Amino acid sequence: MKAIIFKGVNRLALEERPEPAITHADDVVVRIDSTGICGTDRNIYLGNFKAREGVILGHESVGVVAAVGPAVRNFKAGDRVIVNPTLNCGRCDFCQRGELNFCDNKAGSEIGVDRDGTFASHSVFPEQFLYKLPKGMEFSRAVVVEPLACVLNNAKAANLRAEDDVAIIGAGPIGMVWGLYAQRVALRTTMLENNPFRIQFARKHLERVIDSGADNAVAAAIAANGGRKFRVVVDTTGVMLERSLELVSKGGCVVLMGFNAGYKATIHPLTLVGNGIRIIGAGDYNSQIFPAAIDLAATLPLESLVTHQIGLDEYEKAFGLIAGGSNNAAYGAMKVVIRS
Repeated sequence: MKAIIFKGVNRLALEERPEPAITHADDVVVRIDSTGICGTDRNIYLGNFKAREGVILGHESVGVVAAVGPAVRNFKAGDRVIVNPTLNCGRCDFCQRGELNFCDNKAGSEIGVDRDGTFASHSVFPEQFLYKLPKGMEFSRAVVVEPLACVLNNAKAANLRAEDDVAIIGAGPIGMVWGLYAQRVALRTTMLENNPFRIQFARKHLERVIDSGADNAVAAAIAANGGRKFRVVVDTTGVMLERSLELVSKGGCVVLMGFNAGYKATIHPLTLVGNGIRIIGAGDYNSQIFPAAIDLAATLPLESLVTHQIGLDEYEKAFGLIAGGSNNAAYGAMKVVIRS
């Protein structure tokens, strides 16, 4: 089969790999239909997130069951499925406490990072990490469920409430999923973004969008929120903690979602202590939240975020659309999906 391989920073290749085989009794081989390019994939490509060289990238996936191991009971060939790519061992102290996202035994099990992923025609997973798609849910919507699970995990960590006002920094795919969700459940949602394409896109879906590249962006966002700072500020970029602290209200929280291994921020602890501000890193989503994300997806127009569906052979075009460059000016897409 053909697969997109990570060869090093700024280096990908389309190579032939053997189709995965059933090696464990609970294995399920999935014929991959679609995989979304995640911010993690982008950061691996750009060198901002570590991955094993030679790994098949990709993890936000949907497809059809091709074959099952002898112990598989809940799936059969032809079932439409969605992949939960956050594997866990179920045995370590964290897993035993129900904190599956902090599993101590992730090494070698992170799909598309250090275990082969889904930018390929087929992939194999343990049965427990697959879910049947609801009847009538199209792949174009289901392929965005995994990002929605990430958002739900972070919203839960922030204790998001109906009376809260939310500022989201970064109108990329994860920021837009946050926006669709927060706009439904919270009092008021404001998006900050500086890329012209993403500003225009966000304004078609969200009520308040501020150009974060403007000199008065913080003041403009606060003014759009009725002159009040925000109880919940979400940084989806990974490089805007200091800007987030300018936006958050007393008693509020800053939720960090973006990944950038090279970013460092200066924090004055007295600002946090004196104003009761929390900085939250929720980590990967707990797999227990994944079924809720599938159910919620039935009510959210997630497919509206997919702007491009591109075949494996055109991987360079696909990653070129979201690589962005150092000044964020090159973005020309929202959610880009690789069709296998």
